[in-house]
Amino acid sequence: MSVADQPGHKSSIDPAEVARFSKIAAEWWDPKGKFAPLHKFNPVRLGFIRDQALYRFGRDGAARRPFEGLRLLDIGCGGGLLSEPMTRLGFTVVGVDASERNIGTAAAHAAEQGLAIDYRCSTAEALLAAGETFDVILNMEVIEHVADPGAFLRDCAAMLGPPTSKPEGLMIVATLNRTLKAFALAKVGAEYVLRWLPAGTHDWSKFLKPEELRGFLADAQVVVDGPYGVVFDPLSGRWSQSHDAAVNYMMTVARDANSPW
Repeated sequence: MSVADQPGHKSSIDPAEVARFSKIAAEWWDPKGKFAPLHKFNPVRLGFIRDQALYRFGRDGAARRPFEGLRLLDIGCGGGLLSEPMTRLGFTVVGVDASERNIGTAAAHAAEQGLAIDYRCSTAEALLAAGETFDVILNMEVIEHVADPGAFLRDCAAMLGPPTSKPEGLMIVATLNRTLKAFALAKVGAEYVLRWLPAGTHDWSKFLKPEELRGFLADAQVVVDGPYGVVFDPLSGRWSQSHDAAVNYMMTVARDANSPW
């Protein structure tokens, strides 16, 4: 039984989105396959996550595993492209995805690499209901695929902690901006012209503006920073951070010390 079918289980997942990614789950670790854009995108994502976590938790960037003792949630983990490097950096990682096939792919690959990662076919709502808390939550390229982005983001933010941790938790959100530039490049260009992504991967109407993300958390006692833009250079074939957040961007959500959560 999938998480979406569990009796009485409230879920923000979109079954059509889960089915779409489940069909290509076996290709997660193929750098030339359907997830090739994510493989190219990964270095800039990893660098941003590492820098933000080092700063937030005051860790030594020269250490081999600087994040020992911190618990991380990779929500919408897919095949584990972020979960594995986060584990190597010392985090205790819980990888969660609504697709059983994605979780199967991720778990098999981690086992091949000798990495201990707690992979689960579940949802943010189920984790919150179970009282789970995390020092770091990665919410990367997920929110544009859920049925209720506001509820999903608030549920994730509510798991930042644990309450006794100092400093309080950090969430990093990456998504796509709902602009004409994003429609031209991330939707039409990436899916139909360059064929970087399977047609139908994204629904432009579900892209979110930075102010909408802020609005979702307006009543939560968190500090939201960003957007931090990310752009692709076709000449070098690399992604980098930029002041241009018109297409891809990231934001940080830090739990306020006075939060009642």
